[in-house]
Amino acid sequence: MVSVIMLAPGAGRSVAHAAPNVSFLAHQAVYDLSLKRTRGNANVNSARGRILYNFSGSACEGYTTEFRQVSQLDTGENKTTLSDLHSISWEDGAGKKYTFKVDTRMNEGDTTSVDGVAERKGNTVTVKLKQPKAKTFTIEGAVFPTEQVKRIIEAAREGKSLLELVVYDGSDDGEKVYNTLAVIGQPIPGDKAPAVPDATTNNDTFKSQTRWPVTVSYYDRATKPASGEQTPVYAMSFELYEDGVSRALTLDYNDFVIAGAMDKIDIRQTKPCK
Repeated sequence: MVSVIMLAPGAGRSVAHAAPNVSFLAHQAVYDLSLKRTRGNANVNSARGRILYNFSGSACEGYTTEFRQVSQLDTGENKTTLSDLHSISWEDGAGKKYTFKVDTRMNEGDTTSVDGVAERKGNTVTVKLKQPKAKTFTIEGAVFPTEQVKRIIEAAREGKSLLELVVYDGSDDGEKVYNTLAVIGQPIPGDKAPAVPDATTNNDTFKSQTRWPVTVSYYDRATKPASGEQTPVYAMSFELYEDGVSRALTLDYNDFVIAGAMDKIDIRQTKPCK
């Protein structure tokens, strides 16, 4: 699961009350990053890096996500931008509490940290930040990242092609709230091999699972224009399996687009709920 160079804010690019028909797979996946294309006058000649994504837990004990992304952009004239993002979050199975800590470092600069907790009561989410500065604020109608993925899977199973959600994931300075639009494509049966093979291709866990092509666009809720079309801050495209695993990532930052190919996946054991 994304700040611009970090390529997966919300890495973070998921459950409110985990419905029994959505069973998330505990796993660790590694994605290799490369430059897919540029647009306009973007000063990006090449990109490389890796994402390490570790997801564990269950509906009864909550879900823990650890995300690490190291990436390097070549911007020409022997200039490079190196970024390192590491986040750890926990979301309870009922989607009522979300804790997060995000450390970001650019080039040789100091590490900046975001640390906080968000709790839901009814339709209101109260966020209490410890870093970068102590602050408390509320958001109406937002969901957390695991809940977002759960709802996309549910919508896909119901044959829906569009899903709008307000999402809070603790990214940026901890105060960012996104309006999101998910566009869901036609289901792909598990026995249809991907056009470009990756770590899921020969794994029996995925051969019986349906997957869907999904594109989620993220819009800054604070800068929504009074009229006219708003440009997303970024968009993520991927193929989403029924168990929450994503393959064939594409991270679109308007000026440039990054591809993320799954190089490895390790399936982990999950303790059954008592």
